[in-house]
Amino acid sequence: MPHALWQGALSFGLVTVPISLHAATDSGPSVSFVRVHKADGGRVRNQAVCSLEDDAEVPAEEIGRGYVTGERVVPLTDDDLAQLPLPTAKTLTILAFVPAGDIDPLQVERGYYVAPTGPAAAKPYVLLRDAMKDHGSVAIGKIALRSKETLALVRPMGDVLVLHALRWPDQIRTPAGVVPDRPVDISEEELAAAGELMDSYGPLDEEDLRDHYREQVEEIVTAKLEDREVEAPGKAPQPRGQVLDLMAALEDSVRAAKSARGEDTGGTHASVTPLRAIEDKVTGTAKRSPARKSVRAPKETGGKKTAAKAPAKKSAVKKKATGRRRAG
Repeated sequence: MPHALWQGALSFGLVTVPISLHAATDSGPSVSFVRVHKADGGRVRNQAVCSLEDDAEVPAEEIGRGYVTGERVVPLTDDDLAQLPLPTAKTLTILAFVPAGDIDPLQVERGYYVAPTGPAAAKPYVLLRDAMKDHGSVAIGKIALRSKETLALVRPMGDVLVLHALRWPDQIRTPAGVVPDRPVDISEEELAAAGELMDSYGPLDEEDLRDHYREQVEEIVTAKLEDREVEAPGKAPQPRGQVLDLMAALEDSVRAAKSARGEDTGGTHASVTPLRAIEDKVTGTAKRSPARKSVRAPKETGGKKTAAKAPAKKSAVKKKATGRRRAG
């Protein structure tokens, strides 16, 4: 079993299940940069300095915590924090069971696999998992992770329970100023045409699940290491300006989508990797069904790419955690 990030118990009414949490995702190959001095390429580092001692560098063992309030910083010691009543430090407390559709995706954060600890934990673990499946519900609870209390979503996924840390409702910003600021009239014909266009997209193509940006960055780095010219990858297609005839644009899009799938030319369907396959891979219940090729904006394919592929690792989690934020 992989290293446990958290060990404790799941409290479900009077039932207690010893559990441990394990990372369900990793960062994987990704693009990351460091700061460098343009003049000589040297690394520009961050240094821990004290603002009250002429910016003197502070060793790690002398760095503590402080809470900012107004213009003051109040130092807090480990003993101060140890006195806080935090029952969720070692217990994942289930507060309610809600339909999965009640969870707002804006609240969902990193995921963890929940594992039963010890033989005695197997039966209550399986009972909770199967009961949530039969009931069509997910559990909302509270747990302390990384020295702070957070809401948590627990859901069944195949044979395993998965926990997602949730943002508190008051951490979700209001969309004021984002939505259109004037009334918009949509006709039935436009709505139907938009629906037809959505249907024409089909599942995701395997190419859509690759990190092409990372591959291009790796090619640039490789070219620089080999002291050769970087092969230009070509520019991505730019979005056009304002659509003057929305209905005509929808109809043209549908025709282009059907043509790209070969419906008008007798072409064959392309194989795809639906996002559902990610969950199937974990649960061991992979199923394949005839799929249509995803139709997206044309991709520029010029330029040499590395052979590395980065399949997406995020499962689509649907949905608005209830419950108001309460003090820990």
